Amino acid sequence: MIAGAENMTRLSAEYTDWEFLKRIETEFHHPQWNGFTFFDLIFPLFMFLAGVSFTFSLNKRIERGEGLWTLHVHVFTRGCSLILLGAICNGLLSLEFDNVIYCSVLGRIGLGYMVGALLAMHIKNWAGRLVCCASILLGYWAVMTLIPVPGYGAGDLTPGHTLASYIDRMFMPGRLYATDRDPNGLLATIPSVVNVLAGIMTGDLIRKTDRSGYEKVGIMFLIGIVSWLIGQSWDSQFPINKNLWSSSFVMVTIGWSLMSLALFYLIIDVWKIRAWAFVFVVIGMNPLLIYVAQQFIAFRDIAHLLLHDEQSKLHPLFIEVIMFSMKWGILYYLYRKRIFWRV
Repeated sequence: MIAGAENMTRLSAEYTDWEFLKRIETEFHHPQWNGFTFFDLIFPLFMFLAGVSFTFSLNKRIERGEGLWTLHVHVFTRGCSLILLGAICNGLLSLEFDNVIYCSVLGRIGLGYMVGALLAMHIKNWAGRLVCCASILLGYWAVMTLIPVPGYGAGDLTPGHTLASYIDRMFMPGRLYATDRDPNGLLATIPSVVNVLAGIMTGDLIRKTDRSGYEKVGIMFLIGIVSWLIGQSWDSQFPINKNLWSSSFVMVTIGWSLMSLALFYLIIDVWKIRAWAFVFVVIGMNPLLIYVAQQFIAFRDIAHLLLHDEQSKLHPLFIEVIMFSMKWGILYYLYRKRIFWRV
């Protein structure tokens, strides 16, 4: 769905030649290496929100009387299911195991969610969780900059030369997304756990009944600004980099996630202005389903069949609009039927 929005923005900018659309469109591209755009926020924001939702899910299960062992099994099963689903999306069912990309977006979400949830279940106070987050980010910074990589030495953070890339080449089966490295690899998944933990702590804050809505918004926004500033300051020593999921990247994305959630919480939960958000509610109820569906359903081919005239300059934009509409229509139908895919 995000890719569809990116394509519609790009094609609209090309057709209208409007400068403000061109500027917006540049935010829908990942930087080649170091740097940060809006597009970089989507993945870590999803992990952050997975942490927020886990807090509510965990407490519902506890209220139902589920024991610690059952909760552990649920977290482990859900994490492993996402890892398996990611591998399936990357070609596992072809049975050509040497050609499968085992690292995946869903795999990182699964591992990050599983580790973050288990840590949160055993470290229940804020101080302990903050120490855990700091230890992960500082430890990742240390190993990435101090441990020498054969052939490249220590502290070389250029593509393919990093410790994360070396570990993926040495230990990951199948093939890597970028031949000598993978942006969803093993070592770089460790700092993503902090995005999940930050979401879990934010969920705990939202659940509090002893603070007003405005107080919660203020706390989220203030911590978001501080996190963003820490990430920006860290950039000079450990560059903001999505491919490496650098510690500075984690702090910047946590900052933006907190500030974004604070804004939406203010509008939707405090001011109760909700009608405008319905489009996003429908998408948010089944995000995993549509992510997997578009790996197997040829939405673009269907759109081409529906739109026969390929001579118009607007044709590519119409294709993207039709594709987006089809996906949203499927999600709306499932929403009306109360069919939600949970892993």
